[in-house]
Parts: sequence; structure tokens; C-alpha cells
Amino acid sequence: MKLDRLHVDTVVIGAGQAGVAMSEHLTRLGISHVVLEKNRIAEAWRTRRWDSLVANGPCWHDRFPNMEFNADPDAFVHHDQVAEYFEQYASKFNLPIHTGVTVNKVYKSPNQLGYTIETSQGMLYAQHIVSATGAFQKPVIPTIAPKQPEFYQIHSDQYKNPQQLPEGGVLVIGAGSSGVQIADELNRAGKKVYLSVGRHERPPRTYRNRDNVWWLGVLGGWGFMRTDTGPLKGFAVSGAHGGINVDFRVLAQQGITLLGSTQAFAGQVVEFKDNLKHNLDEADTALLAFYDEADAYIQNNGLDLPAEPQARQLLPDPECVTQPLLALDLAAQNISSVIWASGFGYDFSWLQVDAFDECNKPIHKQGISPQRGVYFLGLPYLTGRGSSFIWGVWHDAKYIAEHIDIQRKYKDYQTDKNLLKYSA
Repeated sequence: MKLDRLHVDTVVIGAGQAGVAMSEHLTRLGISHVVLEKNRIAEAWRTRRWDSLVANGPCWHDRFPNMEFNADPDAFVHHDQVAEYFEQYASKFNLPIHTGVTVNKVYKSPNQLGYTIETSQGMLYAQHIVSATGAFQKPVIPTIAPKQPEFYQIHSDQYKNPQQLPEGGVLVIGAGSSGVQIADELNRAGKKVYLSVGRHERPPRTYRNRDNVWWLGVLGGWGFMRTDTGPLKGFAVSGAHGGINVDFRVLAQQGITLLGSTQAFAGQVVEFKDNLKHNLDEADTALLAFYDEADAYIQNNGLDLPAEPQARQLLPDPECVTQPLLALDLAAQNISSVIWASGFGYDFSWLQVDAFDECNKPIHKQGISPQRGVYFLGLPYLTGRGSSFIWGVWHDAKYIAEHIDIQRKYKDYQTDKNLLKYSA
């Protein structure tokens, strides 16, 4: 299909999990559309993951409803297999995805309805725009990071394996899934690892013979919406090694030195907040409350699931918690690498519409922006906690596709009435 001067109802930008899901629903509803992807389908799953990464959820759950993985349902599949899954999914449903197409600019079409999309393969025109570029657009390293460090400094987005790092110890900053898994991998590879731990959640991988994703489902956790506007807490859960519970005190027992939140750099000296114990205790409190809720659910529903009293037995605080380091001299401790597992930011510079706040963050309600005809998909907490996950983005896409379809039907009705009035 030639793209230049093409007119379609909807243009979807991005062919990751969000774009593929969106295209399936638009196809089902008979809405003319194209998906534009500058690289390959699911490119981030291919090249923006470290070598050993697996999905954070078992594949019986972390998939689209209309196709299963070719794997053990309880497996945590490798990231390459996830990319292949989306490639096969697009082929199965014959989705109109165009790869190798860069979107340079999207703006309201002057003197006419709809939007103009300027791409590397020409101009397109559409009534609706869906930004499906996801949440991991631009790696963010905080401004406290040295601009010209005397050590090897990368974002977790650039990390591939222990072999890429120079000899010496490593400071990993960030206690979400990426930071925890990278720190654990480096420690297992024989590196001396320091891990800076901010506020976080550490739900169990499994409890009473059920995976965390099942518990989130039956307890209503997937629909949870944030009420605060501060930074997202780290979500320390892992599918590595067949799926393991993340416990920072266990990591300390295994040789990782835990630190509080990173506060400042002064040359090669790093300063940390005295909040490590608070961060660990806060996560423990939430974990125990989860166990209470899960136990009550089992009792109230008469389920025969094995008791797990040992899960509530918290380990004693290691020395790095009771006597925390508040400053670390990287040179003195032979720490040659710093990895920032500090999350991602947005880059919507190509989308030139009135749908952003003063910080250039998308304004939307469940993906529907105040700019009529513009939608966002794949953002964290778009409709709930599940929005960042494979299965969740499929349901968010269904909601947005149906909203587009409803708007189209209203327009059709209005057009028909105008024709009737004119002909009379």
C-alpha cells in the first residue's frame, strides 16, 4: 500500500504491544487504518532489553486473549520470544502495519477536518490519531548524575550483560524490576554490587500456590489507579530463574550492599539519604497487608490452597541496613560502573496538538485526550495498574477503538441528517 496522500480513518503510531492491539480492534470494527512503525514490530522487546531478560508475568496471563504462546503456560518467556509473538500475531490477523516509516510531525489539518501526518514516506490524512509509542520512549537519568563522569555510566536501557562493564564494582541506582534484576545478575556474575533502594513495592512472585498476577486479578489490584502525582514507586517483581520472590534482605545476604535513595554526586563521592530502613519497612508493611487480604479471600471463598506461614517471617535487618552508608567513595571502593535504573520519560515532540500540560505530559482520561480525535495508549495507569502489561494494553486498546467507532457513528448520523435536510 502506498502511503503518500493516503486518507484513512485512523493512524496508529507505534507497532509495539499497544499498536498491535489497537490494530486488531480497529480491524475487527472495520475501521480503515494503518500502523506506522519506524523500526520493526516490537522493536523494544528485541533490542532495548538486556540479554537474559524474561517477561515479568507467566505467559498464560501475559498475552493477548486470542493467541497463546508456544510455551509452558507457567513459563516466563525470553524477550526475543515476546517479540516473535507480536510478529506472529500481526501476521495472524493480517494487520496493516508499515515498518521502516518514521513519523516526523502530526498536526491539525488546516482548513479541514482531521489531521495531517508527515512521514518519511509521504503525507497521510486521518480523522483519528492514536499514539501507541508506549511509556519507555526516552531513558531518564536524573540531573544529579555527573555530566562527564570519571567512571562508566549508563542507563539500564543500555545494559546488555555483565561482560560489557569494565573490571570493578557496580553501583545500581533504582529498586524497580530492572534495577533489582540487573543487580542480582551482576552479583551472580561475581561483581561487587551496591544497590540504591528508593520507595518500592515488592509483591510476592507466588503466594499459597498462586502467582502474583492471579492475586492481582482476584483481589481487584489490576484496576488500581494512583491518587498521588509523585514519582512512581519501584515495582520489584521478577520472572528470572523461573520466577522468584524479591527480598532485599536476601540480596544483602547474597553479598549486595544496600543503600538508601541516591541524593547527590560530588566528584566520585555519592551521597545517599538515610531512608533505607524506612523504604524496606514501608514495603514490608504493604506486603503483610497483601497477605492478610489474600488469606481472607481464600477463607471467604472456601479455597483449598496450602498455607504458607513462612512467608510472613521477615529476615532480620543486615548490617548495611542497621548501619547504613550515607556516602560512598567510588574510587576508594573500586567501583568503576554506575547503572541508572531510573525509569523513562516521554517524547511527543512529533505530536503537535493541544493535548499536553505545562510539563509536556499527555492530558487524557482513560486514553482520550481533550484534543478531539487524539488518543494515547500504552501509558502507565492509563486505566489502571494493568495498562503497562501485555494483557492490559489489549483491553485499553479495545476501549479506545470502541470510542473511535462510536464517534464515527455519531458523525455518520449527522451527515445523513444534513443530506436529508439538503435534499428536501
